[in-house]
This record gives sequence, structure tokens and C-alpha cells, in this order.
Amino acid sequence: MDLSLRNAGKDEAPLKSKERPHSVSVVVCTRHRAAFLQSCLAAVNGLDPRPDGILVVDNSEGNNDTRKVAEDHGARYTIEPVRGLSRARNRGLMECDTDIVAFLDDDATPEPDWLGLLLAPFADTQTGATTGRVITPDSQNSDALNQSSRTLSNQDRHWFEIATFGGLGFGTNMAFRKCALPIQRFFDERLGRGAPFEIGEENYAFAWLISRGYRVVNIPSAVVHHPPHGRTSIRNEARNSFAYWLLLFAEFPGQRLNILHFLIRRLRGKPLDWPRPSPESGDIVSSSWRLLFLAAIRGLWMFIRTRKHRYLRNP
Repeated sequence: MDLSLRNAGKDEAPLKSKERPHSVSVVVCTRHRAAFLQSCLAAVNGLDPRPDGILVVDNSEGNNDTRKVAEDHGARYTIEPVRGLSRARNRGLMECDTDIVAFLDDDATPEPDWLGLLLAPFADTQTGATTGRVITPDSQNSDALNQSSRTLSNQDRHWFEIATFGGLGFGTNMAFRKCALPIQRFFDERLGRGAPFEIGEENYAFAWLISRGYRVVNIPSAVVHHPPHGRTSIRNEARNSFAYWLLLFAEFPGQRLNILHFLIRRLRGKPLDWPRPSPESGDIVSSSWRLLFLAAIRGLWMFIRTRKHRYLRNP
């Protein structure tokens, strides 16, 4: 890694912020999207309270445009050359020494009070992570901001499926207590955009924390705005989902019966027993049995091929 890039911005004065019990960094992972990054960092600099530091993780071999945008907004710039969002997020965690590390996507813009709202639940030492609401142009948001915060622990019914299947929020709007995380890599690098399984890295991380006695708090009023993502084919989404289910089955042996019950209910078209931050399309579970069978075979093969790449370790 080019140390001149990694250390860019370290000599600058620290950001001023209102007095608070925890120090916090905002990490933005990006790859060849300087224009998006420009808007994101402008919004981060408008936060109240402001973070103690901003880190841009360039998930490429390095890009001068990305570096310049980071420096123009007073952010440190570092490189994670191996592609994968989980790899970039792990790099961000390793580079930050603050109590709390918050994450944004490069095409997300937070509301000015976003960071303060995410930080508040960390006053409880058992809070391991917080998440907020992601608003897209086609979101149904009429009542969302009036909803109260939700806390999930391993004492709650359905906690595992809520955490692992999208009931707690999204990776573009989340924060973690760093001392709650393992010293080694936290996000499983088989998961997320740019990885073999293109889904689920944040959900897996939430479940890992909750399984170890921490709580995760969802705060609907902590809002970031985000453009809608383009979808991959249903065949690939189904393949990724089956591979993800197999990974959960392997990594959480105490939850295997719950995973099987959840899978059977979903394949039978049964509704969820808990609310999601955004409605699901249901395209996978309503697909033909032939598509599901082929997706299961492809997902199994992909899971077997990646079994040697176990990056998440117990602390």
C-alpha cells in the first residue's frame, strides 16, 4: 500500500464536535465514484454534531480523483486494493481508533442530525451497534419517522432471523462499538458487494454481535438518503440467498433448527412475523421450483468453493 496515500490528511487539525462521551469516526467506502463521494462528504461535513474523523476507503488500486475529493473535504484517504465491500469496511475498522465507527455508502447523504441519533443508544454499554432508516425516492415514508426505536437482543423471539434476514436495517446506515468487535477482521469477506455472496454482510455482523450478548438498536429517525440500487437477476439473487443460508447454517450451529424453520416457511410463502425496514419483493420465494432447485445447487457449489475463506474469528 502507498503509505503517502494511507496517511493523507493525518496532519490536519481534528474536527471540532460537541462534547460527548464517545469519540466517533465516519467511514465511507468507495470505488471509482468521485462524483457521488463529493456529495456524501459534503453532507458529512454538515453533520451536527460532527465526527472526530472522516476516513475514505478506496476499494481499488488507488484513484487520484477519489483522493482529491477526500482531501478537499478534510478526510483521510486509505486504500484497500482487494475488491469487496466487506474488505473495505474491515480496512476502515482497522484504520480507526475511535470508540464508535459509523459507515455510509459513497452515494448516501445523511440528514444533519443523523450521527447524533446513531450515537445516543451507545450510552448503554450493552449496545453493540445502531442502525437508521434508508430513504430512497420510491420509499414509503409517511409513518416511518414517527416510529420509535427498536432494540433487539438474544432474549427476543425470532432475534436470529430478524438480524440475519433484513429486520434491523442496512449497511449504508450503521455504527458499531469498536471494543465489541474482534481484534481480527469483523465483516465476513465472503459477503457483500464485490464478494462471492453479494448480500448479507451487515446482517451477519448484527447476528454475530447479538449472539455474544450485545444489543442492536434501530432508530428510524436517523435518516440517510440513497438512490435505488439496480437489481441482479432473480436467478443470481436466489443463488446468493441459498449460499448465504448455508453459511449461516455452518457458522451458527445453535440456530440450525431456526434456519430450517425459516427457510421452509419462506418457501411455502408464509408472511414474516416481524416488520422489515422496507418491504421485500417476494420474487425469490414465488419463483418456480425449477429455478429454486437450480439456485440451490449453484449456491451449494459456491459455498463449498469458498469454505476455506473463513475470515470471521472469535475474539
